[in-house]
Amino acid sequence: MSSLVREDGTDGRTGATDGTRYRREDLARAAGVKVRNLRYYQERGLLPPPRREGRIAWYSADHLTRLRLISDLLGRGYSVNGIAELLHAWEAGGGLSQLLGLERAMTRDWVQEEPVTMTLAELRELFGPGAAAEDTRRAAELGYVRIEGDRVTHRSRRLLEATLTLVRQGVPLAEILDAGDFVQVQAAALADRFVGLFRRHVIGPDGLEQLSASQLDHISDAAAALRPVAGEVVAAEFARAMGRRVEAEVAELLRTEQ
Repeated sequence: MSSLVREDGTDGRTGATDGTRYRREDLARAAGVKVRNLRYYQERGLLPPPRREGRIAWYSADHLTRLRLISDLLGRGYSVNGIAELLHAWEAGGGLSQLLGLERAMTRDWVQEEPVTMTLAELRELFGPGAAAEDTRRAAELGYVRIEGDRVTHRSRRLLEATLTLVRQGVPLAEILDAGDFVQVQAAALADRFVGLFRRHVIGPDGLEQLSASQLDHISDAAAALRPVAGEVVAAEFARAMGRRVEAEVAELLRTEQ
């Protein structure tokens, strides 16, 4: 299990940016980087040193934000040396804290799910004899579950309960996973469309490097406004589409009964 805790000793898995702290391996996992890359970034001055308590090195939420910014810049084609120069320039100009704050505002709170952990035996009992080992493997491939030894963690209690509801109504788990795969592809396309609109019309063609403090604040506010709007648009359109489709299906069933 993760060793992520808050400064006050309570569970820190909410991803808040106050007192959350990480051990090295947890930080690397949360940022999606290898531990050796984390060490390399520290050696090159891209990442500030951790706070030490005895033999334990503690990293903060700001370290996680900095790592995500580094990964984003690498993905945009910057070299490690170029990123170091850029970070140093932002630090010298006082703009790095605003940029990191913008990164936090743009990336936090999109996913608010409660994970569920159980044994593999409990998972099999939950889904009954209709579930197969292949279904568990497929769920792991799709990112719904993470298997660690004989324990499995589903990333979302809501999705787990929705899946169980469908299974109990007689829908095969394999077909639910096929539908989940389809939904993920469509959701990724929707996310690309919304992010593209935001990138073109809110951030603009020059990116973040040349923006003023007031412009960064504007982008941060716009990112916060985008979260509920994007979800509401998708939910409303899906509800309309489901209404039309169910109405057509009912009409077809009634015609066949005449």
